[in-house]
Amino acid sequence: MIIPDLDICRFQEKLVTWYQAHHRQLPWRESNDPYRIWISEVMLQQTQVKTVISYFYKFIHHFPTLDELAQADLERVLKMWEGLGYYARARNFHKAAKRISKDLNGIIPDDFSQFKTLPGVGDYIGAAVQSIAFGHPFAVVDGNVKRVLARLYCLRHPVNKSSSHQYFKGHADLLLEKKDPGTFNQAMMELGALICTPRNPQCTVCPVSQFCKAFLSDRMDEYPRRVKAKKVPTYHIAAGIVRKKGQMLITRRKLDGLLGGLWEFPGGKLKTGEDAASACIREIQEETGICVQTDAHLTTVHHAYTHFKIQMDIYYCTYVSGSVHLNGPIDFRWIRLKELDTFAFPKANLKFIPMIEENLSHSV
Repeated sequence: MIIPDLDICRFQEKLVTWYQAHHRQLPWRESNDPYRIWISEVMLQQTQVKTVISYFYKFIHHFPTLDELAQADLERVLKMWEGLGYYARARNFHKAAKRISKDLNGIIPDDFSQFKTLPGVGDYIGAAVQSIAFGHPFAVVDGNVKRVLARLYCLRHPVNKSSSHQYFKGHADLLLEKKDPGTFNQAMMELGALICTPRNPQCTVCPVSQFCKAFLSDRMDEYPRRVKAKKVPTYHIAAGIVRKKGQMLITRRKLDGLLGGLWEFPGGKLKTGEDAASACIREIQEETGICVQTDAHLTTVHHAYTHFKIQMDIYYCTYVSGSVHLNGPIDFRWIRLKELDTFAFPKANLKFIPMIEENLSHSV
């Protein structure tokens, strides 16, 4: 079979026509406000649309303008982000808002180079916001777009290899419709999300299948190509719900790094040959300086991060002696049960907090 060269103008026309007729009605598409567009793109990184929608509404309800976000305390911002994951996104967005409010009169830059100097703004966020909010001709390259391009051109470059990014970007730049780049970029992403899906792509209803080399050669399942991911390690962790005079101890993680700025119940990794209960006692003493005893095992939580997994054993503990002197965490609180909802916790902690509330509601 002879596979035709791609007619770019015709491709753009058919894709955008399809998008205008079939795109999803999403809340951030109802506004031209660069702030709201930016929020949505930050949230959508590595997170599914159906998860983002409720967080988007909650976030703009609490921080309807960039200035209000800039004036907010980081802890409050993290609480609004709680459960969404990848908390560096929230911290960087908050830092960027503060910088814009202080140095740029509260105006989001419509210059790509200037916008990219802001915390958390890389190629993807930069291209998405600048094209959708301001109409500047920058092609967006995310996972959905890479998949479309890989099948469209039968690209052999692995989509999950960083060295392939510029290759995909070159093809995306070539296809970009420059008169309305924001609509075109959204159409490419929407095609990947709804039609050109990872498994069982709906090629028979694809608006641009006539240009797709993988479809025309019946090799859809061969693309996109991926480098086989390495097996992620699992770490065994123990944490304690330390009780003292009707209160519980929580500690706050450093502001940078994994889960930065969030609160948690103290604990840490088991050493080789160590049992979970002993590790819980040792880690709490090392982190906080206090001595505790374990009373009962509450539950075991399993949770996956990007590059590793954890198995976390949770214990009820009783305070024995000592005063808190932190080694690692940056802050601590002795709180009552009813105060739990006022602090932002990692998702792994959120998996067992309802059990605490149920079990201790009459005693803490």
